[in-house]
Amino acid sequence: MLTATGVERDASARHPEVRVRVAIVDDHEVLLDSLGSWITENAPEFEVAVLATTWLELVHDVNFPTDLVLLDFQLREPVSIEARVRTCRAAGAKVIVLSGVETAEARERALAAGADDFISKAVPMRAVMDVARAVVGLTPDAAVVHHRQLTLVVERPKLSPSEQEALLLYVSGLSTGEVAAQMGVQYETAKTYLRRVREKYARAGRPASKKAELVRRAAEDGLLQ
Repeated sequence: MLTATGVERDASARHPEVRVRVAIVDDHEVLLDSLGSWITENAPEFEVAVLATTWLELVHDVNFPTDLVLLDFQLREPVSIEARVRTCRAAGAKVIVLSGVETAEARERALAAGADDFISKAVPMRAVMDVARAVVGLTPDAAVVHHRQLTLVVERPKLSPSEQEALLLYVSGLSTGEVAAQMGVQYETAKTYLRRVREKYARAGRPASKKAELVRRAAEDGLLQ
């Protein structure tokens, strides 16, 4: 198991087979699974050791502490972001706070508590993991990576009210048929709404052919509450 010591982080950089253990905390279960799957498939330097929907679930998990925690700023529970970050740091974990709330106050609170970085959920996952690599010492210059991810421009497609409603129902875990029933429309109509959503994201250069990708796009655009 890696620890937060500089020597061991250097060792992991020299020996790629030694993976950084990461915990992800987000109270949107579908998004949580999507983030975990993305990291497993696209960031082999990292091992997803904990997926938690609540703070207590994280701290009581046998695999905690991990080397890195990706922590949602807006968990719907009374434990403050300051307490959550400080507990992770005291346990030896690095912390990156992910948030749909893009305010100076939110950033300052997270960083003042000891978070290693604060990143908007609108930032693509590849850029998030670039920052994660820098934070745990797998890349040499966190400042360069941070600057690069902040300059990314994310185009948000314009969805009709019906398309957005269908998207939110679908990414909440409903099937296309269940989306149709919830909206009071025919199956083919709901299917058309979701097809149009995928096409609009594709035209924006943000592929969303898979359900997990649609979940991520909704999170990036601040649609998930």
